[in-house]
Amino acid sequence: MNQTEPTIVALATPAGSGAIGIIRLSGPDAITIAQSVFKGKDLTKQKSHTIHFGHIMDGGVMLDEVLVSLFIAPRSYTRENVVEISCHGSQYIIESIIKLLIRKGARAAKPGEFTLRAFLNGQLDLSQAEAVADLIASNSKASQQVALQQLRGGFSNQLQTLRGQLVQFASLIELELDFSEEDVEFANRGQLKQLIVDITRVIGSLIQSFELGNAIKQGVNTVIAGRPNAGKSTLLNALLNEERAIVSHIPGTTRDTIEEILNIHGINFRLIDTAGIREATDAIEQIGVQRTMEKISQSAVLIYVYDASEITIEELNLDLQNLEKPGIAMLVVANKIDLLSEEDVAALPHSQSTVTISAKQKFHIDDLKNKIYNAAIKDQLTGSEMLVTNIRHLEALQKTEEALSKVLTGLDTQTTSDFLATDIKQALHYLGEITGAVTTEDLLENIFSRFCIGK
Repeated sequence: MNQTEPTIVALATPAGSGAIGIIRLSGPDAITIAQSVFKGKDLTKQKSHTIHFGHIMDGGVMLDEVLVSLFIAPRSYTRENVVEISCHGSQYIIESIIKLLIRKGARAAKPGEFTLRAFLNGQLDLSQAEAVADLIASNSKASQQVALQQLRGGFSNQLQTLRGQLVQFASLIELELDFSEEDVEFANRGQLKQLIVDITRVIGSLIQSFELGNAIKQGVNTVIAGRPNAGKSTLLNALLNEERAIVSHIPGTTRDTIEEILNIHGINFRLIDTAGIREATDAIEQIGVQRTMEKISQSAVLIYVYDASEITIEELNLDLQNLEKPGIAMLVVANKIDLLSEEDVAALPHSQSTVTISAKQKFHIDDLKNKIYNAAIKDQLTGSEMLVTNIRHLEALQKTEEALSKVLTGLDTQTTSDFLATDIKQALHYLGEITGAVTTEDLLENIFSRFCIGK
């Protein structure tokens, strides 16, 4: 802990009026500053992790009755002295107490400065610090679980172990350079190659996990598309169990996209209802159709809905042929089966990616939800896998993979120790960027500036 750092203060709860507000102080003078405005027990003589009732006083004026929580360094979130003042949630009271604390010597905290101090003081590595922001922003069970796993260490522990082994080899190769005239090898090339192969395998798996990790963090883009009057808007309403989209028998009612969030088994799906795909009858509908095709190209899951009582097999196959795109999971949904006989329903095309429904009557909607989930997640999410959700981590892993590939090439071609050392250093640099072993001021500012003030 750096004793020269100023003590910072900020509201740790959301801004605005509420039942309570929590004001957080962190720094070497946090307890003495709090004591200077607190009427109650002497906070400087109390134990860590204790709570004390009293009053916040501005001279002879009482501002509020409060509870004060003490966390004495290094047993705190930031590893500094931390005080949390729980006061009534009046915006006036909160602002008055913060202004008073600033007058007594604290400084207003910058966005993310508490977590930045936790990182700089060794409480968290950089990937764990970023997981704090992800946890605050999590909006589904899955995104919360992934953020918690990362906060507990996640793949950073695994990478730090591999990086440590690579550092040992890098040291031996550097030692070889000191004895270059004697032509000796301290680093066993076979063992080094096996280590590089092992690290590359782990990194490759983490890179592949980004698609799923990002989907969990951001939500899965899921487009509902089909011909006019296929029942797309009715289906959106049925999936959401509310009347979100306007439903009409008039073709072309939906002119623009409608987006809503649907949570299935802890995963958020960003449902996008689109304009019907057909030859547009006016300029506005033409724009809507163009936007539909753009949304389809950006989707992870495409739900193609067709009117099972109207469309022919030839028309269905033509639509599917035009809409199928690599990398997009497509579900084929036969709608309006309530208008068909059992024999006609049985005669519809069936496969693992098809489902028959009545959006109006809400037949088989739960079956469709399960199909949507399986199309995006399948059996990839077991709860134990390491997932990459951060684009910065992905880019660092990709650069590490490139550097390690050069090391393998160098080993196969028996390149000299100096070139091997350079490529290994490059790989170590990019691995270090993930956990914060290698940082720059710009990198830290970019990361922590996105945090909320008070965290």
